[in-house]
Amino acid sequence: MGTADVEAVWRIESARIVAALTRFTGDFGLAEEAAQEAVAEALVSWLLVPPANPAGWLMATARRRAVDAIRRRTTLHDRYALLAADLAVGPAVDEEADPDRIDDDILALMFISCHPVLSPEVRVALTLRVVGGLSSAEIARAFLVPVPTVQARITRGKKTIAAARVPFELPAAGERRERLGGVLSVLYVIFTEGSTATSGDQLLRPEVAYEAIRLARTLAALQPDEPEVHGLLALFELTAARFPARTAPDGSPILLEHQDRRRWDVAAIRRGTAALARASTRGLGPYGLQAAIAAAHASAPSVEATDWDRIVVLYEALGRIAPSPVVELNRAVAVAMATGPAQALAIVDELIASDRLAGSHLVPTVRGELLARLGRRPEARAELELAARLCPNQRERSVLLRKAAELS
Repeated sequence: MGTADVEAVWRIESARIVAALTRFTGDFGLAEEAAQEAVAEALVSWLLVPPANPAGWLMATARRRAVDAIRRRTTLHDRYALLAADLAVGPAVDEEADPDRIDDDILALMFISCHPVLSPEVRVALTLRVVGGLSSAEIARAFLVPVPTVQARITRGKKTIAAARVPFELPAAGERRERLGGVLSVLYVIFTEGSTATSGDQLLRPEVAYEAIRLARTLAALQPDEPEVHGLLALFELTAARFPARTAPDGSPILLEHQDRRRWDVAAIRRGTAALARASTRGLGPYGLQAAIAAAHASAPSVEATDWDRIVVLYEALGRIAPSPVVELNRAVAVAMATGPAQALAIVDELIASDRLAGSHLVPTVRGELLARLGRRPEARAELELAARLCPNQRERSVLLRKAAELS
């Protein structure tokens, strides 16, 4: 077994291992460190003698590492004695453990990683590290920040959780429902960064988006009765279905109207549609409504044949339960497609007057497109040039500049 094999097993099993160790030791930081030490040992040991059950090997080794660490803490001598006795009875997850088992430990780990005492950027880093199994370098590449920044966030997160004495347990049912939104928002941020990178020279970071999908699938398996979990998963699947057609071979963006819909991932659309059906059982929430909008696009044979009236209605519903300037801007785009650019321009100008998206490249992008459709070419070109100056993503910026040049 090589490095790739170890990394693959770790990616799949890391959440279960860290969760079980946290329950075992009562120390979130220690559990994560012991698990990482087990991976380092596996990189050497597995080259010589590949284990029959890699997941069980990692769990047993990490457990021993945790016990060794606790043993070194002389002030915790009594705790070590208790753990040593427990170890003698047998590991919590041994070679006979069911590798497909998903239990509440992983769910508890998600809630800890997304705990309200942590800042949003720390929640994202910690979730990707301890639940997703990504390395600090992988997280740094995904969000275009230095590796020491990611490491500092993870360290800060573990220290904050320890200082706040956050217990390793599932919140009570009522509190869990209240905090579920925080977990979903972290996954949403991760997926959004993968589906449209906020900066850099790539439009898509598929590996980041697919990691969010994997975590959302796990959460859906753990919380099967929560409609918004399925709504979020549906949104991810239906959005990712368009990835194969969104960029040219050189990485340049392909706009929706020019995409070859035959390249859309039909299997992902089916999965997304099934998840949306589950989300619809008790009425759609914010993520479910966004998924319904994505489904309307996925089911249309072309931009012209898209049910824009339905999309406008869905955005109006979304604006009532989760109002935001971005929702209003997207509604304006749908209104332009359904009834024409004049009414949509009024919506955008109202957003500008309220100064609700100041500094964002999205507003001048949409306004430029609407002005171009109205034949106001000089104004449109100025808006698109402004959008290009504000846009941090190089690929999107190139599209905006090209459109502005076409209006000269």
